[in-house]
Formats: sequence, C-alpha cells, structure tokens
Amino acid sequence: MAMTKTYGECIYDAAAQRYTITRAEPHISLKLKSIFPRIPKTATPPYHFAATPQNSADLEWFMQRYPLQVSHTDAATLTHGKQTYQDTINELESILLPDYHPMPTELKDGWQARSYQLQGSQVHLRTKRLLLGDDLGLGKTLTAILSLLHPDTLPAAVVVQTHMPQQWQLKGIDKFTSLRTHMIKKTTPYSLPEADVYIFKYSQLAGWTSLFTKRFFRYAIFDEVQELRRHESEKYRGGRVLSENAEYTLGLSATPIYNYGDEIFNVLDLLNPGCLGDRWDFLREWAVPQGMHHRIRDPRALGTYLRENFLFLRRTRADVGRELPPVNTIVHTVGYDEHTVQESEALAKQLALRITTGSFVERGEAARELDMLARYTTGVAKAREVAVFVRMLLEAGEPVILAGWHRDVYDIWMQQLKSFRPVLYTGSETGPQKQESVRKFLEGETDLFIISLRSGAGLDGLQERCKTVVFGELDWSPKVHEQLIGRADRDGQQHQVTAFYLVSESGSDPVIINMLGLKSSQSSGIVDPLQEVAPQHSDESRIKVLAQHYLNQAA
Repeated sequence: MAMTKTYGECIYDAAAQRYTITRAEPHISLKLKSIFPRIPKTATPPYHFAATPQNSADLEWFMQRYPLQVSHTDAATLTHGKQTYQDTINELESILLPDYHPMPTELKDGWQARSYQLQGSQVHLRTKRLLLGDDLGLGKTLTAILSLLHPDTLPAAVVVQTHMPQQWQLKGIDKFTSLRTHMIKKTTPYSLPEADVYIFKYSQLAGWTSLFTKRFFRYAIFDEVQELRRHESEKYRGGRVLSENAEYTLGLSATPIYNYGDEIFNVLDLLNPGCLGDRWDFLREWAVPQGMHHRIRDPRALGTYLRENFLFLRRTRADVGRELPPVNTIVHTVGYDEHTVQESEALAKQLALRITTGSFVERGEAARELDMLARYTTGVAKAREVAVFVRMLLEAGEPVILAGWHRDVYDIWMQQLKSFRPVLYTGSETGPQKQESVRKFLEGETDLFIISLRSGAGLDGLQERCKTVVFGELDWSPKVHEQLIGRADRDGQQHQVTAFYLVSESGSDPVIINMLGLKSSQSSGIVDPLQEVAPQHSDESRIKVLAQHYLNQAA
C-alpha cells in the first residue's frame, strides 16, 4: 500500500494552546499564507496558530489537500476543534433563522425586547466579539443592554460620544434594568464606586489604560464605534487596550464606515484583534490605493465574508419587518452671496494651483487649506438663503432639524431666524446644554433644532416631533448625512421623513455632491453586500477635483 505524501509537519502544543507547522515545503508556505492572512508574507517556518475552533477547521481542511505529518493524538485534537467550530456555526445560523424563538429576558417595568434584539444578544454572547450594524432606529442599544444581563459580562464599560452618557444611563440602562451605573467624571483614574456598568466618553479612554490592563472590565461596549475608525488616534489606542483586556466586546454602528472602506479594518481589528490578519496583508489582499487612503476592491465580497464569519451582524428594517416609508430626498438649489464668494476666490485659486503643481508638502498644506476655505465660504455665502427656505417651513408649522458645520453659519441662522427661538446642538455646547436643547424642541418651546453635521449620532427622541431634516451645509461623507436623517427616520416616526439638501451653484457644493458617490459605494457594499449599488463617480482625490473646479472657473 502506497504511503501518503506529506508536505511538512504539524504539532499541537497543549501548554501554549497552539498548533505549530514546524516545517513546510516552499510552495506549501505560499499556499498557507494565502489562506491564513495572519502569517506575515515574509515569515518562514515555524508557523504558529492559536488552537481556536476556526483555525482547527481551516487547518484540517488545508491538510486534506496538502497532508502534513501529524500524530494521531494531535489529529484528534484538530478534528475535535473542527467539530466545535461547525457546531458553533450551526448554532449561530439557527439563532438567526426566522422560526427561531429566543427565550424572553425579563426587563424592568414590564418592558419587552423584540425577538431580533434577543437574537442579536445571543449571537454576541456566543461569539463574544461582534460588530452590530443593525439599521438606524432598530434598537442596537437595547441589544447591547441585553448582554449586560448575563452574569459573565459584569462589570462592564460602555464607551459613548460626549453628548450620550446621560441618554445611555437614563433612557437605556436605568430604564430597562436595575443595574447600578456610574458615569466616569475624569480623564484620569480615581477610586471608583461599586457599580455594574461604568460609562466612559471616548475622550477619557486614553487616561484609563492602566485600569484596563488589570482586566477589571469583562465586557466593553463601544457605542457609535465609527469614532474609532482612525487607528492613529489616542482614543483608538485607549479603546484597543480596553478591548484586548475584556472577554466580551461589542461595537454598535449602523454606519461603521464614514469615508473609505479600509476604515472597516480599524474598527474590526479593535473589536476582535487579528480577525482580519495583519493590516498590510489585509490592504494588499482586499484593497487598492486611493490617494491617501485605500479603496476596497470588492466591497460586496468583503461584506459577505464578514457576515459569514459572524464578525459583523446587520439586520435591515425589511429583515425584521419594521420598514418605514422611504426617505423623500430633495436636492434644492439656493442662491448665494456673490460678494462673499468673490472675496475668497483669488486665494482659492492660488491654493488650487499649489495642489496641482507644488511639492508634496505644499500640496498637502494647500489641500487642507482649500478644503476648509471652500466649505466655509460656501456655507457663509448661502446661509441667508438657507434661512429664507427654512423660514418658509417654520411658518407653515413644520418643526425642522437644520444641519450645518461652521460657527459663523450658525450665527447667521440664529440671527435670521431668532423669532423662532432656535436651539443649538453642536460641538460648542456642554452636555447639559444639549439636553436642554433637546427638551425645548421635544416640548414644543421651539420648532428649530440647529445641529452640527457630526453631533447627532445616537441621539434619540427627535422622531417624536419632527419629520423634516434640512442640510444647510454638506459633509464629504454620505454616512454623516445618513446618521442625521436617522435622528428622524427611526422607530416612533409616524410620517414619511423628508430630507432637503440645499446646495449652491458655487463653491464646494457641486464637487461634494458628485464626490459623495465613491464613498457611498464603498460603505454600502460592505454593510449591505446584497444591495444593488448604482454606478458611482470615482476620482483619485476629492481635493484634486475641488482644485480643478476652481482652476476651470479661472480659465
């Protein structure tokens, strides 16, 4: 009987809880590296693999095609790990079946979670590390809170945006549970009172890493986890220490990608370190360079991969039978102050020329300056026309959420619309001031809620009073607009939501409207891989296009 050819050797180290391929023929090493992205491309044997069920399944599958020398005992360990993996996948898939009936969880004051929220919590508790991307308004917060009720997850840390601690405490944890909460008050450690759940702001993470490394927290929830999409930030580094030292982690965001698709690596690698392999291997296999960023080569394929491996769970309103009428989107052209535009045109053209002809450093500096100048000038130039449009809505008795970005633009709106007693919810207000603005709007003391483009993530309750969102200024990211629309287009909304995009024919607006398409195709393909995406305009750099726009005007 002919002996089976082997291409190397694999052993199991019980003490280290890992498999080691001690030797492998060169072409087998190439095959291994293409299948196991955690092996650096420049590495040589021995290759080490954590003895996880998934690695067991993948190694056994690989060895069916390329047999490795392995002892009977170690082969049995591989087989057992593979079976555990298959059982887990089968269990997770069964949890998400339409006919699955999760055990109800008892909540305070008779509140009941929906079946899909219970299913989401059970998937998270089974996988331990998950990105939950359910559609805006489907109650991701309650799904996270359900996991808090499992005894193995306490004490827990909840990390939120600056304006969200009170909402999480009062309208989340205190509303649905009897768990004890404590809101972190400082950016550096102090003696903590006894509690079940500690609520941090993202800005506080970096100062608390010494506590995180002691594994004090068993469960870490990152609300609006797109806050951690930039791996070079201090809050990212603090969040990573927290995640690595917690047994359970959960990221919440319906919009985990604000800009280019490579941001998904940063988010997932923090929640589940190493789940996508090494950063540069991931970028090489999945992405192509796009200016200063990377664009995912096939967003749908990546989105499908993330779902099939239970790294990412997302349900749409259609999936759970809670569909709302589609948002009525209207792009409306408004006038602008030509004098304001002309005052900045000469400088804008100088910056545009530096972007296209200057040195590397000059191009970078000019790009940042042109971006800021163009958006500021555009916002100020059309601010009074935006106020005229909003006035018409308000005089018709329509409560309005008005979104902008620049303080000078807010000042113009506040002056032009002062008779309507507008309130502000921007980066300049304190947490209590923001809560007071929300109260006044919800209780009818004002019909005008002026909000910063990037300040509304996670804000709940506005849908009870408003169905009209007006974008008085634009953001480069379509997901920012989607997040703001989601403040009105969510559970509790009784009417179709209308979103007005007020654009001028000058400045940055025409370029932003066109450039939004590239990012939309990236985020939609990953978040909703089965959804059709319309053909989108794509350019190397948004700022280069903006520069060319100004140079064309000068010609």
